[in-house]
Amino acid sequence: MPPASPRPDTGLAGQESPGTRYKWIALSNTTLGVTMATVNASIMLIALPDIFRGIGVNPLQPGNTSLLLWLIMGYLVVTAVLVVSFGRLGDMFGRVRMFNLGFAIFAAFSVLLSLTWLHGTAAAWFLIVMRILQGVGGAMLMANSSAILTDAFPTNERGLALGLNQVAAIAGSFIGLVLGGVLGPINWRFVFLVSVPFGVAGTIWSYLKLRELGVRRPARLDGWGNVTFAAGLIAVLVGITYGIQPYGGHTMGWTSPLVIGLIAGGIVVLAVFCVIETKVAEPMFQLALFKIRPFTAGNLASLLSSLGRGGLMFILIIWLQGIYLPIHGYSFSRTPLWAGIAMLPLTVGFLIAGPISGWLSDRFGARAFATGGMLVAAASFLLLQRLPIDFAYWEFAGIILLNGIGMGLFASPNRAGIMNSLPPERRGVGAGMSATFQNSAMVLSIGIFFTLIILGLASTLSGTLSHGLIAQGVPRADAARVAALPPVSIMFAALLGYNPVQTLLGNVVSKLPAKNAAYLTGHTFFPSLISAPFQHGLTLAFYFAIAACLIAALASLLRGGKYVHGVDPMPAGRAARSAAVPAAAGFAVNGDQPVSAVNGGQPGQRDHFPAGTASAAGRPSGQR
Repeated sequence: MPPASPRPDTGLAGQESPGTRYKWIALSNTTLGVTMATVNASIMLIALPDIFRGIGVNPLQPGNTSLLLWLIMGYLVVTAVLVVSFGRLGDMFGRVRMFNLGFAIFAAFSVLLSLTWLHGTAAAWFLIVMRILQGVGGAMLMANSSAILTDAFPTNERGLALGLNQVAAIAGSFIGLVLGGVLGPINWRFVFLVSVPFGVAGTIWSYLKLRELGVRRPARLDGWGNVTFAAGLIAVLVGITYGIQPYGGHTMGWTSPLVIGLIAGGIVVLAVFCVIETKVAEPMFQLALFKIRPFTAGNLASLLSSLGRGGLMFILIIWLQGIYLPIHGYSFSRTPLWAGIAMLPLTVGFLIAGPISGWLSDRFGARAFATGGMLVAAASFLLLQRLPIDFAYWEFAGIILLNGIGMGLFASPNRAGIMNSLPPERRGVGAGMSATFQNSAMVLSIGIFFTLIILGLASTLSGTLSHGLIAQGVPRADAARVAALPPVSIMFAALLGYNPVQTLLGNVVSKLPAKNAAYLTGHTFFPSLISAPFQHGLTLAFYFAIAACLIAALASLLRGGKYVHGVDPMPAGRAARSAAVPAAAGFAVNGDQPVSAVNGGQPGQRDHFPAGTASAAGRPSGQR
């Protein structure tokens, strides 16, 4: 009987790999999948005005704010909730199988989104539901791409591969801004159709070319764990989404009984979920993985990084669209596209630093690059905080380029460090857990940044707006009506590229003297009006981002030395002195004790592997 095929995931000297050609096929296919998923997370942000005009809905009318928020947030919420479950299912039934299905689902609902035949509010809710179902496919892609790459690449190349994949995914969120700005004005349906050819080609390509190389571990599905995790996380994220909206006479909804109940109830259900996961034989959420220090530190750093980065895109777009670009002569209808173009240096920073840091981390480990990246990102936020509202663009471009470099330095090594710390049969669920922290933090970050900005606007906006309108001849009753609108409506007007004053005053503008009407609806009145209160909120938001990045740097620093599960990197002399350590243990390079990752990270314990699978040290069962 011929010996079993060598394990492709170890990269140990003398062992074969699945082939140079296959690993690059896996990288290109998975990178296409996650980039498509993240592009669609942001593409609507710039294209929303064209979409709402296409279906005949004014998102700024009372009651329509929920439609606006759910079109933005629904996709993010569902991907955050489902990635762990799909990662777990990938470990059980095959990561490639789940990834292929995700491609097909994503492509199918991209088609349905572009074929919307309804009109008005019904069309908006149809798009929301289709976006949520499209997010199911996106979650399958995100949950399994890192695990597929870890299976396909040897240890000494994983940092580069995961780095390219991670950077492409993060860059996709910024590429989506430009695509939305270009395609939306041509035809709003193109915003969804653009994913279809990539989704169809990716589905066919993945079914034909990708192979199952990972360790599959048949197990019973954790029903109660899945239900409580989904219910708890959905409640928290929905509560955050509604907390951004006005409630009664309040600027925001954080005092709403519904919001308080959803967030508090969700936290309680998540606590119940944690208890369940310690009791069941085959838990969905592998809490024992948190005993692996590189895994825990990497995920904590990733969560904090996402908190600092997640709301940044929204804040910078509002800054550019609502203030900077109008002051410099751009009409409000043109600001969405040019805001996306103005943020390209951020994407360039990711694309430069990500692959380089991933390649270097293969040699030197993740700690120095991930920690340094967070310190660079914190410095860039400090520079942004010191930038005047009406800045010189080259200064802004240089600072966001620095921010992109910092985030790129962090993202690739951190993801490689997380994935390298996982035993082969846990890579799917481990990648899903990591994606859950990152995606949930994005939603939470948007809630935090929006709240800080709106609080800054609410402090002085109402009085400033009322006085400014009355001074230009607007009747007091109309000025009071506009000034009483919640700041979130005014902020969304800027975010969506509407002419805010013209939109909010409506027919009142036509009754004013031509000179006054031109000034109110021109390029300077609204930006001058919101500059001071916006800057106050901006300062609070950047201080929060700085704190998140500094704590992420500390978490990354505490991850320990270079660590790869199941690989003994010690020199021969030290290996002889460590003969008592079981071969199945993983080792940390810089003097850390050998750690058994499956059994909770306790030194000197032997991992238990199912019969017929490869040992953690990389030798297939039956081979010596």
